[in-house]
Amino acid sequence: MMEEVRQTGRTRWIKRVIICAALALIFQTGWLQLIDPTYGQRADRTTLVRRTLYPGRGLILDRSEHLMVHNIPVYDLKVIYNQVPKNIDTNLLCKLLEIDKAGYKERMEKDWKSLRYSKSIPFDFMEHIPASKFQYIQEYLYLFPGFYGELRSARGYFENHSAHILGYMSEVDQKKIDESDGLYALGDFCGSTGIENLYEPVLRGAKGASYVLKDNLGREIESLDGGRHDSLAISGDNLILTLDHVLQEYGQQLLQNKRGSIVAIEPSTGEILAMVSSPGYDPNELSISRSRGEAFNKLQSDTLKPLFDRSVMAMYPPGSIFKPLLALVAMQEGILNEDRTIYCGGAYYSGGLKRGCHNHPTPHNVSEAIAYSCNTYFFTVYKEVIDKAGYTRPEIGLRQLNEYLTEFGLGHKIGLDVPGEKAGNLPGPEYFDQVYPAGRWRSPYILSMGIGQGELQLTTLQMAHAAAVIANEGTYTDPHLLKARVPAGKAAKPEFYPRRRVGVDYRYFEPVIEGMSGAVRGGTATLAYIPDIEVCGKTGTSENPHGEDHSVFFGFAPRDQPKIAIAVYIENAGWGGSFATPVAGLMIEKYLKGEISEGRKALETKMLEADIIHKVKS
Repeated sequence: MMEEVRQTGRTRWIKRVIICAALALIFQTGWLQLIDPTYGQRADRTTLVRRTLYPGRGLILDRSEHLMVHNIPVYDLKVIYNQVPKNIDTNLLCKLLEIDKAGYKERMEKDWKSLRYSKSIPFDFMEHIPASKFQYIQEYLYLFPGFYGELRSARGYFENHSAHILGYMSEVDQKKIDESDGLYALGDFCGSTGIENLYEPVLRGAKGASYVLKDNLGREIESLDGGRHDSLAISGDNLILTLDHVLQEYGQQLLQNKRGSIVAIEPSTGEILAMVSSPGYDPNELSISRSRGEAFNKLQSDTLKPLFDRSVMAMYPPGSIFKPLLALVAMQEGILNEDRTIYCGGAYYSGGLKRGCHNHPTPHNVSEAIAYSCNTYFFTVYKEVIDKAGYTRPEIGLRQLNEYLTEFGLGHKIGLDVPGEKAGNLPGPEYFDQVYPAGRWRSPYILSMGIGQGELQLTTLQMAHAAAVIANEGTYTDPHLLKARVPAGKAAKPEFYPRRRVGVDYRYFEPVIEGMSGAVRGGTATLAYIPDIEVCGKTGTSENPHGEDHSVFFGFAPRDQPKIAIAVYIENAGWGGSFATPVAGLMIEKYLKGEISEGRKALETKMLEADIIHKVKS
């Protein structure tokens, strides 16, 4: 009983203490707000402003860590509508910003009924002011309460190439903001194309924030609570690409005034050394600035389509560079022996139709057939591959052939780390069942695909990848552009890519490689010949029913321990040996030797000065 009395007494005392403490707090609050004038005066004199601190976006470097993309400081001029006095000197402000009064009014008046704007929340008054100009404006900002600058970063480029790979940034739309879970806000930019887009989560970093007290004249007084509520911005990771910027620039020079593309790969790693699309554009044109809208519209309306990345988006018939792949599959399936002779009298005859061939001796083996680029040889081989299960069952042979070709990268996206890659077209039985009466088509109907024509279509990336697979005698690593990531203040973290193998035995690659070497030594690809480097290659002429044929080449060098595999496709440039082949040879020599030998300078000048675009137009 006595214990219960003691407990009741303690409870009463605790309640009394709590009540007294609460009364004291209420009294203090009332004193500050109703009697002591200093609290109200301070509140009237100060405004709390939250400033977003934007992180430095990750830099982009080439394989030798040469800086390709950097950040340029720019400022956005922000304004809080409710803090702008009615008697502000608009004449001076307009003069500083180089706008007129109509422009000032247009920037200040917003749709206040919209959820996008509020008179008490900062919004952009003027964007992308260069740092040099803003430094002058900042000296006068104290005269304009409600206005303040916010540091941002625009992208800068040291070279005028690689725009399709690097990509550009654009302002986020409302849909992007709504789906970002607070990552993006009105006025933010993000990667829109290329590497900038695909690696946006890595490059963007993380925003910070600072809380600043300002007086009624817009001058900063102090950080809120000594900066305890502030957070630092975290810079994005730097990216090291596989590109060789010297080779990339050289490829762009060689493709000047030409429509086409070049893709070069290091066979042992799958690293892309160069990926050029022409016509291209200077990436600085689409850097964040007040003139980028005009530049974008100009590029978009250009009939030469400079925004279109021909290296991964354009799909072309490969022409005769398909022949080495067909030979490999046919040998693996036991349909073709490497020493087989197929008579060629200048044409291939089938079903009363004559299909022409080049003027060359009869090939007595696979190597000679590839070196001569004999159509008759490969029409014969293709028909036998398709008719493996019988003339009336071509779908079996075609399906089996396509299974092999898929392993070489044909008919599907390789998965390169840039958006927009196309799959090409590797038509199968289902496709021809729609073109012809189902089950009624036969091998002669599709014979043109045996020499890389007809419905077969590849991207230049797929062609270069196929060349790399041959260079490695069947093994490969998927082509890629990212070599390593470098987190801020840390060591580089190399990317890992697995090694794979196609289903063709090593022994069948040797006769094909010998044939490609022969094509360069004395066949159709002699303009890729380099005296002290054994280049293996194959020309192709892609038929164009609408005009001049397209020039094609793929190959690799040196023959032993290849360092570079390459594909070149030049539209409307004629047969494969005319332009694609010498361009590829010059690219190989530039990469392996660093310069073009004196004896090939005239060829280099011819390729650099050739103007196929305007020739075709005229």
